[in-house]
Amino acid sequence: MVPEFKLKTPIGYLSGIGPHRSEVLAKDLGIFTFGDLLHYYPFRYIDRTIFHKINQIHPSEIGVQFIGRLVSYSIQGEKRSKRLVALVKDDTGTAQLVWFQGIKWVEKALVIGNAYTIYGNPSLFNNQISISHPDIENYKPKQAKYTFQPVYSSTEKLKRLSLDSKGISKAVSALLKSIRIEETLPSYILEKYKLYDLPGALRNIHFPENSDSLARANYRLKFEEFFFLQLKILKSKITNSSRFAGPLFKEVGAAFNHFYREKLPFELTSAQKRVLKEIRKDTRHGAQMNRLLQGDVGSGKTIVALLSMLIALDNGYQACLMAPTEILAQQHYQGLKKLIGDELRIALLTGSSKQKSRSLIQKDLLSGDLQIIVGTHALLEDKVQFNNLGLAIIDEQHRFGVQQRAKLWRKNTITPHMLVMTATPIPRTLAMTLYGDLDISVIDELPAGRRPIVTLHFKEDRRLRMFGILREEISKGRQVYVVYPLIEESEKLDLLYLEAGLEALEREFPMPTYKVGIVHGRLTPKEKESEMDRFVRGETQILVATTVIEVGVMYLTHR
Repeated sequence: MVPEFKLKTPIGYLSGIGPHRSEVLAKDLGIFTFGDLLHYYPFRYIDRTIFHKINQIHPSEIGVQFIGRLVSYSIQGEKRSKRLVALVKDDTGTAQLVWFQGIKWVEKALVIGNAYTIYGNPSLFNNQISISHPDIENYKPKQAKYTFQPVYSSTEKLKRLSLDSKGISKAVSALLKSIRIEETLPSYILEKYKLYDLPGALRNIHFPENSDSLARANYRLKFEEFFFLQLKILKSKITNSSRFAGPLFKEVGAAFNHFYREKLPFELTSAQKRVLKEIRKDTRHGAQMNRLLQGDVGSGKTIVALLSMLIALDNGYQACLMAPTEILAQQHYQGLKKLIGDELRIALLTGSSKQKSRSLIQKDLLSGDLQIIVGTHALLEDKVQFNNLGLAIIDEQHRFGVQQRAKLWRKNTITPHMLVMTATPIPRTLAMTLYGDLDISVIDELPAGRRPIVTLHFKEDRRLRMFGILREEISKGRQVYVVYPLIEESEKLDLLYLEAGLEALEREFPMPTYKVGIVHGRLTPKEKESEMDRFVRGETQILVATTVIEVGVMYLTHR
């Protein structure tokens, strides 16, 4: 790592920058210090290791390099149309070079008969390759060392101050020569993962010698970024686990055992049992549990959540289940109610709950008479207070932030255990990065008899094939739902939107042969419920929806 006093040195102290340029660098690019410039990486590179022959150059290419010997040049036109035109050749053909600006400076550098290295964007003019304002330099085969040339983002202000991409490149080069870069990772990690050392990585991210050195520099810097991010997350996790005490679930009692032995409608899979053991282990030591439960739709996350809530009840605590939408919350409530029956008190609280019902729920939660509450963001309202919340379960974790989880924590005298669930498949390494403050459990086994989910990907040119598959499924008595991410056309996102999608589907699946329903966030709760009920009863064959539907339809159709 660069010594701290060097990293924090104002950029104006770098040779060639000065106070005026440093002010514009700070304002336009956010570069205030040596460290900022060191980590201002190129956004692309020009490959100056490849040379073309003139007859190999195609006018549609971007950025070509070749060696040409100057045959002739002349200044043509007058005043504003004035231009310098040069003709160069190699052993395969000729090309034209044109300059409209800096003509006097370019003319001084041109010597007929000399060979030049020429780089630029070719076009076709009068059936001849032509390049406007090419980069040109004397060709010196013994001295030349051609590499990947960095290209940096700049602004018009900086370009006027000679800090275009080339100017920034010179500044970075000067910086790399003036500072000492010290390593940040231990040698055993460098050896184990075959990483560049940090000085080598920074040199090659700015001035790579070839594609391999660029790839290695990229890998080293990304590795370091994720490495320290994970260290920070793990530190926070260790700090939180020692700081926050959680409810102590000493026993598995009557509520759990009665349900497990008498009411559980199916045998748990080994994956579900494994996850329950992990949750049980977390909750019996007096430290707060923070666990992510990941599993496909239909893998049985909800039954694991219910059994976990019953353990909380057995130890004298309340439990809550929070879902991102009213539809999903309603489905969870109906499903849990059906499983539990009338033996335990369970209620539903959403934004559309009536005031009388809402007041009664709030009163019973505070007194402890209400044992399980299912709801939406309405559970986060200040008026909602618990008597003894021991377990908070959040479905579809990605729809809730850390602050919303923390808001549930503050509703209790003791920090409740936290179980967050997602049906989104996340590779374990990515999950550890995204949710580093959480332990991770995965249900990787479907219940017996459950068909695996098949995912197919069709591009736009196979839309008719997709419609054909939908017709085949409907003809078998099955149902279809189509999810569009937006309700109306967006100027920012070039996506198909619900209204256009509905029109297209209605053309392909006309009434009265097919029955199509629609669900989105702007419908009233009653309208949503009506459309969903029609779909569940089979009265609607196709349900078109926005993401408000989430995974709720799958839950309804598979329960």
